[in-house]
Amino acid sequence: MAISSRTVWFFDLDNTLHDASRAVFGRLDVAITDYIVRELALDRDAADALRQHYWRRYGATLLGLERHHAVRAAHYLEDTHRLEGLEASLRASRRDRAALARLPGRKFVLTNAPAHYARRVLEKLRMTQHFEAVIAIEGMRMFGALRPKPDARMLRFVLARLKLPAARCVLVEDTLAHQRAARRVGMRAVWMQAYLRGPRHGPEVGVHHARRPAYVYARIDSLHALRRL
Repeated sequence: MAISSRTVWFFDLDNTLHDASRAVFGRLDVAITDYIVRELALDRDAADALRQHYWRRYGATLLGLERHHAVRAAHYLEDTHRLEGLEASLRASRRDRAALARLPGRKFVLTNAPAHYARRVLEKLRMTQHFEAVIAIEGMRMFGALRPKPDARMLRFVLARLKLPAARCVLVEDTLAHQRAARRVGMRAVWMQAYLRGPRHGPEVGVHHARRPAYVYARIDSLHALRRL
């Protein structure tokens, strides 16, 4: 793959640009379970089980809550991602910031998280200036339905909206299901493995991939490794 100023990069946020397993995911799981307890009047064990069930089935708990319980997405996203004091736990290396600054091509963040959360994280990591835009879950609604990653239809929609050919685009991600979708639409997929210590978070929990799958172009363990592709 020849990297040039014509290359277009789409970066996931959590566990790709920073270590969300350490800093965010535990707190976010608690916040989502708390929300389900309050909004659906379930006990905590049932709420936690429902959270995990929808995450595995749809790739995002919100989709199940919206489809089956008429939960309003804006209310859910604001409530669950408030995460007071979040910034104190966020870390990024100077080397990663330098790697983004040197990487040629246009850069976007493509995340299933809400925009207000993504902006907070990027600002704290001092990475905001490296990205042309943040494409958050609020921008992944098509024909009235949310279609976050790994929905290939949303990826095609994003590329069409930005007038970008898939062949020039690279998705840098920690989640293989999202990379499969990117490859299906003609993008290249790069597997970020820097933060894969311990259990996986999300639909691939308990799944360990020792080898690079065929649909993944390359795997990396740091952002500066992108220059070597």
